[in-house]
Amino acid sequence: MPAGGALLVGYRLAMRALAPVAPWVLRRRLARGKEDPERMGEKLGRPSLPRPEGPLVWMHAVGVGEVLALPALAEALRARRPELEVLITSTSLTSARALAANMPEGARHQFLPLDCPRFARAFLDHWRPDLSVWAERDVWPVLIGETRARGIPLALINGRMNAASLRAKAPARRFFAAVYGQFDHIGVQDAGTAAHFAALGVRAQVTGALKTAARPLADFPQARAINVAALAGRRLWLAASTHPGDEAVVIAAHKALLQHDPEACLIVAPRLPARAPEVLDALKAAGIAATLLSEDGRLPRPPGPAHVVGRVGQMGLWYRLADAAFVGGSLAPVGGHNPNEPALLDCAILHGPNVANFAEDYAALHAAGAAREVRDAESLAEALRDSSLAAQIAPARAVAGRGAQALQAEAARLLAMLEARA
Repeated sequence: MPAGGALLVGYRLAMRALAPVAPWVLRRRLARGKEDPERMGEKLGRPSLPRPEGPLVWMHAVGVGEVLALPALAEALRARRPELEVLITSTSLTSARALAANMPEGARHQFLPLDCPRFARAFLDHWRPDLSVWAERDVWPVLIGETRARGIPLALINGRMNAASLRAKAPARRFFAAVYGQFDHIGVQDAGTAAHFAALGVRAQVTGALKTAARPLADFPQARAINVAALAGRRLWLAASTHPGDEAVVIAAHKALLQHDPEACLIVAPRLPARAPEVLDALKAAGIAATLLSEDGRLPRPPGPAHVVGRVGQMGLWYRLADAAFVGGSLAPVGGHNPNEPALLDCAILHGPNVANFAEDYAALHAAGAAREVRDAESLAEALRDSSLAAQIAPARAVAGRGAQALQAEAARLLAMLEARA
């Protein structure tokens, strides 16, 4: 048996041995607020929804950005094959809640079962997918192997692997080659990623970044109308998907902005909503009156100088209301978050220098004069005061719309795989 195959067998045996402790692990996570008590069984291979009739495409992603790219792909598939049903799986509460507000017609969500043979078999026995599509940075060897063993076509889409990820995988090169080798199609975002897959002995096709083709985030028209009335013409800007390394700069910039515009209003949406109380304390410690926003996203009357978002799924509301957004994870050493979300919703884009996760997207935006880099509180406050910032909005929307062609091409490839099986 090849070394990679032997490692897969060893992994499978290890995961089978861990299955008995899985409920205990989930209960520990539940106690920390990281699981849904009503749906925890889904992670043990006990689906909570019936399988729909007809052909079913199963799509999986973990990160919020990856999950939110899937509704547009589901719609592209159903536009060509309206009878298709779609199952979208994810692993985290955050991604599930973000998807809940953006679920396309003909789709439903479940949590992915833990990567143990018993749970994987139960999941596949119930759902019986006709095509499996992974938009994922990590691999789940048991689920992938069980899917392959049933003759279900496998596709990995929107792939990205940077140099650091390749270095981490290199010691287990044969293992990862054996896992990735089970996919019938691997589509990646850029040539660098394709080269990194090749270094593992895996062929990948450059298909472009599908996140740029994601649908605009869901709107909340009633809450938006109420907030527009509450603001009464006051300026609102958004710090989106922030991390601790971003927030000190954001808060200092808002203090500076308030000296020029005392009516300015800041909304901070931390990447992890559970950090909202921490962000609230930081604003108050800086002398800025702040409150935690209500669950429905309505601003108080009158709005204060700053408010903090404590739940997921509302970003479509705040991008539509904001004149400008600082996209977080870009001053913090995280690699940046998705600039296409504000671009599609007519919100001027500001960001820090750390944007490796979306390097090509930001390069395209800068080439079009559609984004601005800031490095500290002074440059962020200066950008927010610049009256020419609004000129970024139209070219940003044009750049963000370029991914539609790549999405349609990927949808055609996936449908060809589905039809080849029929």
